[in-house]
Order: sequence, then C-alpha cells, then structure tokens
Amino acid sequence: MGSNAKPRSASKVALESFDDLFGGSAAQESGVEQIINAPLAELYMFKDHPFRVEDDEKMEETTESIRQYGVLVPGIARPRAGGGYEIIAGHRRKRGSELAGKTEMPVVVRNYTDDEATIIMVDSNLQREDILPSEKARAYKMKYEAMKHQGKKSGRNTLDEVGEAAGENAKKVQRYIWLSRLTDELLAMVDGKKLGFSQGVDISFLAEEAQQWVQAVIEEKGCNVSMVQSAKIKEYGKTGELTLAMVRLILTEEKPKERKGHFLKEVMPYAKRKQELMCR
Repeated sequence: MGSNAKPRSASKVALESFDDLFGGSAAQESGVEQIINAPLAELYMFKDHPFRVEDDEKMEETTESIRQYGVLVPGIARPRAGGGYEIIAGHRRKRGSELAGKTEMPVVVRNYTDDEATIIMVDSNLQREDILPSEKARAYKMKYEAMKHQGKKSGRNTLDEVGEAAGENAKKVQRYIWLSRLTDELLAMVDGKKLGFSQGVDISFLAEEAQQWVQAVIEEKGCNVSMVQSAKIKEYGKTGELTLAMVRLILTEEKPKERKGHFLKEVMPYAKRKQELMCR
C-alpha cells in the first residue's frame, strides 16, 4: 500500500526502537512489513487486551502531543481476518489520535502469528510505570501460554523469559500467573489495595465458589485479610473442607501478630478446631 515520505521516515525510528526491544528475528520470521497511514476506524483492539486505555491526565498529555506533532512513533499492527488491522502496540496512541481529532495513524503492519503478536503486545506495555497487579497478572499469563505454545527450546526457564522484559524473576512471574486465577472482583480488590498481593495469591488456589465466599465476607464485614488468615483458608480449600461459615469465622477472628518464625505455629493449631468449625 502506498504512503507518503513522512510516515515512512518516522517509522524508521520506530522500527529501530522496536528491534532494540524485541530483536530483529521476529521481523525476519514474519515476512514483509508495510508502513501505512491506517484509518482509525480500521484499527481494532488486540483480542483480550489486558491493559487499561483510560481518558486520564496522561491521555490528555498524549492527546495534546499528537494534536501538535502527530504520532511520532508508529504503532504495530497485523492484518485482521475480518478486515482492517489488529493493534499490537499503540492502543493509547490510537485513543489519543481520536481525541485529537485525527482520522488516521501511522502503523507498521506485519504478518505476526497469534503467539508472536501476544508476546510483543505484552512486552511493549510492561515498560509502563502505572501497571496494575491485575494487568500484569493477565499479561504474564498470556505471554507464558504463548511462549509454551511456541515450544521453543532456549535452555532457559520459560517463566524467567516471561519476566525478562520487566526485570522480574521466575518466582515473581509464577505468583502473578497464580493471581490471574482470582475472580474479577477479587482482582479489583488487589488493585485497590483492599486485598494484599500475597493474600490474593493464597486465595487464587480456591475454587471459584470459595473465592466468592471470601469476597462476600470481606464486603459484609469490611475486614482486612492477613497472611495467616489467607494461609488457613488456602489449606482448608486444599482439603475440600472449606465452607462459607469457616471463611466467616477465619476472617472475623482476632488477628495474631504475624511473625516470620511463628507462621506455621499460627496455622497448624487451627486444624484442632476443625470439629468445632464443622459443627457450626
């Protein structure tokens, strides 16, 4: 497709930055690229895009920059089966262009596979400073599944590779992936700091119904969940003995001091109260 010299020149800078971030191999594997000014109406959000695109103060800054100078760094997109293009990188630039009254936006178009597109989409957003735990959890899960599906053998831990772009190790990535199993309502509590990250990871091991019990009690009692409490709930969830009444009792009991060396001492004696709990 034809394009004038300006977007092609701007895209050269973008492509160099893109290859610095992700390497040139993806581009080589994905065939010939095109640089076009795509109508905004033909640019569609990436399927299951896990990152927010909000009309906040930062969007106002983006919009004003686009209004004055245009989109200096083209987005990344791929042809869409139903027509138009699926955005891989550039969702905020598209929204800023809409708010600035533009009708089109420069994008680099490449024929990426689903897995390639997912990995690039995640990595291009992990550089942001304001990512919510729920966004990172869903993004890491998407990237992990894409990399496992590719089946490439690099000799490295896949979880380490997933977190590389954000500078996080395999253990942290695994915990975020576990967190992604929370219900939307509990994830929102983690985002809003009403539920701690570690506590959320514990609760993520519960079945959906049990997670709903936890949510209901938190909302009903307005209680904060301690690490000792979430560990108790997780343990009873593993044995299949957890009930709504048990969740309510655990979350409303007086919280003991959580000292590192006494963690198991706080959890294990609780099992002795099993008969009492089951009779309530």
